[in-house]
Amino acid sequence: CFLEDFKSGKIGKITLDDNNISYDVTDQIGFLTEERSLLVKLTVKEQALFYGTLKGMKEKKILERLDYLLDKFGVLEYKDKKIKELSKGNQQKIQFIMAVINSPKLLILDEPFSGLDPFNIELFKQEILELKEKGSMIIFSSHRMEHVELFCNKILVLAKGKTLLHGCLDEIKNEYKRKNVIINGDIDIDEIKKVKGVVGIEKIGLDYEVKIEDDSVNEVLFNAVKKHKINKYILNAPSLHEIFIERVGEYYEG
Repeated sequence: CFLEDFKSGKIGKITLDDNNISYDVTDQIGFLTEERSLLVKLTVKEQALFYGTLKGMKEKKILERLDYLLDKFGVLEYKDKKIKELSKGNQQKIQFIMAVINSPKLLILDEPFSGLDPFNIELFKQEILELKEKGSMIIFSSHRMEHVELFCNKILVLAKGKTLLHGCLDEIKNEYKRKNVIINGDIDIDEIKKVKGVVGIEKIGLDYEVKIEDDSVNEVLFNAVKKHKINKYILNAPSLHEIFIERVGEYYEG
């Protein structure tokens, strides 16, 4: 029933540059699954040649691209090692390299940072951002809102299959009424708490983050603190993490 509905167009369709997704366009797509899907008995080089050939690449180009990426990720010495001999972290690097070896026009990433340490997360992030700058379209699935906020221009938040939030990230943050004010200086916390519209205050490092109901509270808050020695006063939109927690919380409470 699902297949028939899909073929008939009743439940929508998936296209790339207005063309239906088929074997004619798969050479332009890269995909990283959350679970590893490598052929572990092959060497890294053999895996790259196999996957690159499936993507329509010539052997010379595959090996050039492989050497570049292995060197970039600090695993060039593993080129002739069998994948099963590598650590889980290095297997994740190899899987990512396989996903981007064809410099895909469309890159689909499902929890790409799973199991990685902070250093390797940074390597992945830089490569993803580089692909983005070169014009690749990236579909990024993650539960880590700070990663979504870093990479994505448009977002879709789902809870139990229901759409709770979607649209351009900048517009969503600008339309969100609550704001955060970052203050550094000699301030009276009790005085700030008395300002109408202040809903919370938290010490973060050397700064204070004051949560306010909306923009109208900002002027009142500024007037309350300007008589003190202030080194920093910044009005920020809330983080995507904060918006996510509130919207998803509302859904579960309802």
